[in-house]
Amino acid sequence: MAGTTKDRMIDSTITLLAMRGLQGTAFRDVVEHAGAPRGSIYHHFPEGKDQLVNAAVDAAGARAASVLDAVAGRPPLEITERFLAVWRAVLDRSELRAGCAVLAVTVATDSTAVLDHAARAFRSWRARIAELLEDGGADAAAAARFAATLVAACEGAVVIARAERSTEPFELVADQLREAATRLAPGVGPRE
Repeated sequence: MAGTTKDRMIDSTITLLAMRGLQGTAFRDVVEHAGAPRGSIYHHFPEGKDQLVNAAVDAAGARAASVLDAVAGRPPLEITERFLAVWRAVLDRSELRAGCAVLAVTVATDSTAVLDHAARAFRSWRARIAELLEDGGADAAAAARFAATLVAACEGAVVIARAERSTEPFELVADQLREAATRLAPGVGPRE
């Protein structure tokens, strides 16, 4: 885990939120996980836990959106596969113990400010996916609908996979998403 102390704390918060949820992520856990000095959390996040959570949600949202840059200009199926691969990797690397940090915060917070950060993350994913799908040959309205479906279906599939301790539900949803993606731009196949 490289970077500044603040960056390490944000990365640790993302990890802990994805594995333990909002209530299971305390300042002391973040400090320990990040290998940071005790007082550093209050130095970098003087406004408290919501400030740290907001920074983590913003960072997680930006990272997920930037991973999609690798499929810019590709057909809808490849874009879909890339987004699925991100969540499959989360499940695999964590042995089905981690999910989405943004979702974990969304379902647990009462803070409208934190919800606003989560909403921005989800909107940025949907917007980026829709933009990529449209660039890949999909109609704009269909791209926007499918982007929302892709994000929502992946989030739900990850939750169910974690609960069932099996990737089977995720893979069943992935199959349906791939099938739908092929209909977004008929005649546009994978590029070599």
